[in-house]
This record gives sequence, structure tokens and C-alpha cells, in this order.
Amino acid sequence: MSQDTNQFNTLNDQSTIDANRYRWVAEWEPHEATWISWPHNQETWSGLFEAIPPIAERLIRTLAEVEKVHVLGGPQSSHKIAVKQVGDVANVEIHPILTNDCWIRDYGPTFLVSEDQNDLGAVLWKFNAWGNKYQPHDDDTAAGANIAKLLKERGDLDDVFCSDLVAEGGGLETDGEGTLLATSSSIKTYSRNPNWNETQIESELKRLLGVVRVLWIDGGELAGDDTDSHIDQLVRFVRPGVVVAAVSYSLDDSNAPKLAKQFEVLKGCVDARGRHLEIVPLVTPPPRYIQGKRVPESYCNFYIANGIIVVPTFGYRETDDAAIAKLTELFPCHVVVPIDAASFIWGLGAFHCATQQQPRVKRDLI
Repeated sequence: MSQDTNQFNTLNDQSTIDANRYRWVAEWEPHEATWISWPHNQETWSGLFEAIPPIAERLIRTLAEVEKVHVLGGPQSSHKIAVKQVGDVANVEIHPILTNDCWIRDYGPTFLVSEDQNDLGAVLWKFNAWGNKYQPHDDDTAAGANIAKLLKERGDLDDVFCSDLVAEGGGLETDGEGTLLATSSSIKTYSRNPNWNETQIESELKRLLGVVRVLWIDGGELAGDDTDSHIDQLVRFVRPGVVVAAVSYSLDDSNAPKLAKQFEVLKGCVDARGRHLEIVPLVTPPPRYIQGKRVPESYCNFYIANGIIVVPTFGYRETDDAAIAKLTELFPCHVVVPIDAASFIWGLGAFHCATQQQPRVKRDLI
């Protein structure tokens, strides 16, 4: 499959996109599918990789019960394993698209829905592996365009918008009503966008996502995180005007002052509809180390699918149970499905990082 993103028209000219045609919808709005990359990079989970494919299989089987699941098979060897493990599962389709790693949230397309809900669009951001932290990343860099090409060929994708902004999907969060949350540290950095200022970045996000207000939620940080503080580990919308925010289990945690600072920033935030955000604390587990390194455990890395919430758990009963109870309360129309991520987090991400939603459009209902 071609890895040339130039097959799509770029939209660097402000006049070339109708800002009212598409919007980035909230994750809780109906999905047509979830996209997942089969894990194969053993260096990502050094010493623990054997535990990872079964977790991916459970995640895929869980999601396939409620929506279509597209799986990027990766290299030929891992593609064969994916076919063997989940190829016969109803609602699962495996594609021969190459990847370097499994974090499709960050390199996959950001899907949009037209205002009349008839058309599907996709934004392809630039991807450089979180500020060139990891090599190689060429297959991940090309994966978004390859997904878009596949969907275009099938007639399932109407418009593709290519941006010169380096951005990762895990660094962006929306309420579907015009508000976007992000952190300065994961976008406004020299290693990602050295020639962009804040005004230019906000303009590009508004232009391509149809949002009208960008809120920079700065200050928060999780020890061990390699994304430069992606918002999906720190703050998530659960409905318009309401967010959950990671807070530390105890004041002794080195994350505590940073997450407390983030909480104070949130208190001053007003969304695109003029609402002060309601903030619900989501307590993180106590510090945990694997092979002597702190892992960035956060229950904010949940994934919302059709009728279910997939929540990572980390083996600390008190906070696991509290997170499950809180998310059950916040999502009364969804079933909360906990999946053990105690080994998966050694890759420095959890289930939101490993998924990318494709929203439903009206033609999918015909």
C-alpha cells in the first residue's frame, strides 16, 4: 500500500476548507469501528512482551462485541499471528498495513463527521514519534495515510485533510461541542513544531477540527510518561462541561504537586459554550515500578466504545475499584469493562493510546 501522503490534497491555504462542513465529534458518539494495531515491537515491552498479545486479543474481542474492529497486522510475522488469534472473530478485519508500534491513537487519522452527518472526513497530522524519541517510525508515519487510502478505495471516506502540524491523537481531547483540550508540552515544542507559535497552532486546530476554543491544560505530568504529557493520560471529557482529572493517591507521590497544579488550571477553564468545567477527580494508583522504572498509570486512559467503557486496571484494588465505580456512575448508559493493564503499561501507554475511533455517519445506517 502506498506510503505517499501527497496523494491527498493538502489544506495549507486557509481558504480551501469550509470550517462549517466538518466537526470532530466526541468519543462517546456512535462508532462505526475501532482501529487497533497488533503489538509486535518487543522493545516496547522489554522482558514482558509475551504477556502483551493476549491482552490485545482480549481488547479486540471485547470491542468486536459492540462494533467493527479494524486491525493493522504490521510486519508479515505479526500479521500472521493476528490472523491466527483473532482472524476468525466476527466483526474483526485484519489489514496488511505496516507499523512500528501499536500506539495508533497517535499516528492514526483523526476522523471527522460532516454537519449533516452524511460524510466522513479524516485529518492526517505529521507524526515524528513524540519528538523523534524513537527510531524507526517510518511505518507509523505512513499508517494514517494508508488507512485513509483503504477507506477511500472502499467509498467509506469522503475527504482527507493533510496538516503540516506535528500532533498526536492522544494529545487532543474534545467534547464534540467546539472545545479542545491539549497540553503545551506535547504540541508547542521545538522537537515537534519549532516554526509554529501558539496562535498558528490554535488556528490550525480550529480550522481542521471545527473547534472554536482551545484550552491549554498545563502543569500536569506523570512520572515515566514519554509523550510529554498527553492529555488523554491526564484529563478526559465524560460529557460536555464535565471532565475527569488524574489526581495522586497521596501527597508523597512525586506526581502530586504537578497534578494539583493541573487541577487548579482546570478550575479556571471555560468551554466553548461558556460553561465552567465540572471537574471529577480520578485517583491514580500508588507509584509502581517495573525493572526499576516508574510506569505512568492513569485511569484516564479509558476508551469509550458503543455501549461500553474499557478501563485499564493496574492491580491495586483500592484505586482500581474506585475508578470502576466512578466511571460507572459517570457513564450510566455504558457497561464498564475493566481489563488488566499492569503489564501493558510497561509500554508507557494503555487502551486509549492503543485505539482510534471511526465515528458513524448516516450512510452506515442504510
